[in-house]
Amino acid sequence: MDKPLESAVSRRDLLKLGGIAAAAGAVGAGGRLIDPGRAEAQTPKRGGVFRICAFTDPSGFDPHLTVNWWTMINLSFTHSRLLKHKAGPGVQPGTFPVEGDLAESWTQPNDTAYVFKLRRGVRWHNKPPVNGRELSAEDVKYTYERFFTIKGNPNRTTLEQIERIDALDRYTVQFTLKEPFCWFLDALGATTTWIVPKEAVDQYGDLKRPEACIGTGPWMLERYEPNVRSTFVRNPVYFLPALPYADGVELAVDPDPSSSLASWLAGRYDFAPSYGMVVRRVDLDAAKRRKPGLQTSEFTWMITGVTAMKLDQEPFRDIRVRRAMAMAKTPLPQNNRTAAAV
Repeated sequence: MDKPLESAVSRRDLLKLGGIAAAAGAVGAGGRLIDPGRAEAQTPKRGGVFRICAFTDPSGFDPHLTVNWWTMINLSFTHSRLLKHKAGPGVQPGTFPVEGDLAESWTQPNDTAYVFKLRRGVRWHNKPPVNGRELSAEDVKYTYERFFTIKGNPNRTTLEQIERIDALDRYTVQFTLKEPFCWFLDALGATTTWIVPKEAVDQYGDLKRPEACIGTGPWMLERYEPNVRSTFVRNPVYFLPALPYADGVELAVDPDPSSSLASWLAGRYDFAPSYGMVVRRVDLDAAKRRKPGLQTSEFTWMITGVTAMKLDQEPFRDIRVRRAMAMAKTPLPQNNRTAAAV
């Protein structure tokens, strides 16, 4: 059945839509409230700069050539997907409902076909070589075909069930699968499926450099300073009316946990500074003393480390080495669990 898009209605929703979408998709599982109080809803106000902390630079701006967390965080400000996982205070913790982003609605004619109707009037950022032209179904088709054909895409297997993509008309695209895939819509909402423009790839060869960071998202990359910060400005023709509310975003690089915590406590960041935009459990008491009104919520940490070894290379040919590495991986101590800042 058709799935209507629901628009964001608050500043909090907007910030999650723009910058926290990648993090929310990775860590959004819930638990009990430490402080049961809830912040009162506020009337959205236009203006200001949203400031957050990054641990490192992005490894370029090409979503098809990396799994780097900070690449995807940067692109979550500038790019859009066909679908996205809904975020905001109305979402039940531990659930990941899918809603449209560039897709206005979709139908499933049979077990292996999905037809998406795109929003009309969506425009790329007004930067060369794309120059603000309207997005079309051909852009979606191009993106996913590049996703499968570019050499070295580490995310390719997430959508390997796709057999064919067809642009049925300017605003309609159809995906045909090799076999039924119950997680298909969720996979389309992953933070590796940003829609990209062909012109940028044609001009630069890939999308690694900041000049190629051109999307249809709520903000535009204005300045990239390696190992210092990424600065974004409001997209004046973003397809959601009146959004975004914030005029800019500043993503500052600060790899030291003590320094980033001190900066957040001093008010230089608007969101908690640790990995996943959280407060570490070990820092929670100090944070509450400095921020008496802080509200927090425990949640289940859903990010893990994965070790992969090339079995055709030494020393990983030796099974004893692989077993030793497996045994060396131990759970984090209980006091390193995290609490999310609200």
